[in-house]
Amino acid sequence: MNIIKRTTILTFLLGIAFSSIAQGGAFGVPNLLKYDKKPFHFGFMLGYNQFNYKIASDHDLSEYDSLKSITTQSLSGFSLGIVTNLRLGKYFDLRFIPGLSFGDRYVNYSILYSTGNKVVTQKNLESVYLDLPVLVKYKSSRMLNNIRAYVIAGGQYSFDMISAKKKKQNANQEIVLKLNPHDFQAQVGVGLDFYCTYFKFTTEFKMSFGLFDMLYHENNIYAKSVTSLRSQVMQISFIFE
Repeated sequence: MNIIKRTTILTFLLGIAFSSIAQGGAFGVPNLLKYDKKPFHFGFMLGYNQFNYKIASDHDLSEYDSLKSITTQSLSGFSLGIVTNLRLGKYFDLRFIPGLSFGDRYVNYSILYSTGNKVVTQKNLESVYLDLPVLVKYKSSRMLNNIRAYVIAGGQYSFDMISAKKKKQNANQEIVLKLNPHDFQAQVGVGLDFYCTYFKFTTEFKMSFGLFDMLYHENNIYAKSVTSLRSQVMQISFIFE
């Protein structure tokens, strides 16, 4: 999905949110006046994500026969989560949003044969992550009575439940890239809270940056030519509390 489609979807959902707020008097009487004074809030999250990697390869690929370049390609996925929000103060919250993220991505190996033919070999890395993020949310005062802007930052532990690390490679099978199942990521994001008549609706944009190499290094051309794979995830979330 390209950036135009993503922007169109986000704009449509924001339009729904503004419409809902307007019906409740967004620019007049504030909605949910006691909401922000409660110590705990709960809800659920639906997200669109794009998984990718920051890849580092050997500077000199000449030792790998006809291998010329290695690149990554992001693909679309989705996320589901349960929201637990602890009020720390007027402008600060602590958020824990355990959930599942589904997605995959490609590592592309460009090979130039002696005949002059160029072939791109794709390795598909599919994952289903159990995500355990802990985030601090800093929010503004209400704007136009029923809107808050905020920034968010923290860390996340992710466990890949379908990691291929332990799978054995048979002689007749295609060589696969294997990933370590454990990942730790730093996260930053921004968002808007919309106070509707009966609930709070949130749109959030967040980036995750892996701190460790995820590749399980084996003795084959595809794994040996890559020095590290660090996860990068873009996520647009829609949260109902």
